Amino acid sequence: MVAHLTPDERIARGRAARAKVPRSSHGVFAPSASRPDSVALLEKQAATRLPELVAIRHGRMLVSPLTFFRGAALVMASDLGSLPIAGIRTQVCGDAHLSNFGAYASPERRMIFDVNDFDETLPGPWEWDVKRLVASLAVAGSNNRFTLAQRRSIVMAAAAEYRNAMSGFAGMPTIDVWYSHVDVDELLLQVKTDMSPSEYKQLTKDVTKARSLDSARVFSKLTKSVDGKPRFVSEPPVTVPVSKLYPKREAERIERSLLDVVNGYRSTLPNERRHLLDGYRFVELARKVVGVGSVGTWAWILLFVGRDEFDPLVLQAKEAEESVLEAFAGSSQFKDHGERVVSGQRLMQAVSDIFLGWQRMRGPDGREHHYYVRQFRDWKWSPDVTTLSASALKIWGQLCAWTLAHGHARSGDCIAIAAYLGQGDTFDRAMASFAEAYADQNESDYMVFRKAVKAGRITAATGV
Repeated sequence: MVAHLTPDERIARGRAARAKVPRSSHGVFAPSASRPDSVALLEKQAATRLPELVAIRHGRMLVSPLTFFRGAALVMASDLGSLPIAGIRTQVCGDAHLSNFGAYASPERRMIFDVNDFDETLPGPWEWDVKRLVASLAVAGSNNRFTLAQRRSIVMAAAAEYRNAMSGFAGMPTIDVWYSHVDVDELLLQVKTDMSPSEYKQLTKDVTKARSLDSARVFSKLTKSVDGKPRFVSEPPVTVPVSKLYPKREAERIERSLLDVVNGYRSTLPNERRHLLDGYRFVELARKVVGVGSVGTWAWILLFVGRDEFDPLVLQAKEAEESVLEAFAGSSQFKDHGERVVSGQRLMQAVSDIFLGWQRMRGPDGREHHYYVRQFRDWKWSPDVTTLSASALKIWGQLCAWTLAHGHARSGDCIAIAAYLGQGDTFDRAMASFAEAYADQNESDYMVFRKAVKAGRITAATGV
């Protein structure tokens, strides 16, 4: 049975954690002499991935310290695992950098803002997510050539937003925490006075464009008509139909296996959504390279049509491997990593994709692969953070921090966390110190990575 503590007991739990791990201690990051080699960690991670795609992943990480940070979740997980923790666990995103937040469509066709990447999600220390977020803000600020004072202001604002949001959730009825969400239309009205006219104009333009990125738009961009039937356009190595990847018999076998994934995945959907999925017919399958950190894992896009060829649905089946946090926070309770991802996403997000589910299959390499399935690019939007001004990045950081606090409040003890954080800015200042220290470490790791590429230890394919 679940233990139900009183609010006072939960407050006492949070305050007791301060004695164990003072809030100011979170500002310290000093890697030990036994810190694992960052390149060795990336090589170990690459061993389970498609060899022909690993070089693309490394090439994307090579672009800048910011893109390296995006792909180095395992490196930071190893570092976080060596730090003191307050001992209050919640569901964590596991890779809460600033580009893993954004807008997407709710089932009611409203644009919602939330965390949108859960490949590494796992129960763990809430502060790991906060540290990943603030470090990413410092790295992005450095990338955008902001001053130390500007970066510190951005990070402290984000930390304060997380702390204040958690305090707000701690005072809410439990169900109201779950009802809370960020509606993008309402958000646009709130931020208008905080942004320059040119940046606000660009924001509204980007959001309007994102609303057109549904299955019909994806269909028009990724397919062409062949003998009167829709087919994915081959753009190797980023998008390759399965018929172009393998000989005919092997391609047919893989298609049958992926259809088995879809049929099995169907059982993970609520009954009414199974009925919806049954209204579509499978047409074609293609491998799709996406993101930075996940490049090299198996990722497929599946084309379906409904009543006719002008009624498309594009789903993505993306491989879920062991979370980078598991070696440091404990193994997942789920034997299927696709289910781990879906369960964590449903816990943390205010609302999730109606086609979100999971399944596993044996791949062309003979190994069993776990997948989660969702719609591909349904109104998804996130800004190019390299173009943001200091004021815009501060707003973005605060928005991400509120969203992260909401996910933690839904899945963990918001009263205990709020009591731990308190009302002062001790934790905020600690996060500012940590973020800069870790940004320096990331810069150092990036330079080591560059040298490894130059020396031929790491193969990187650039410009892909």
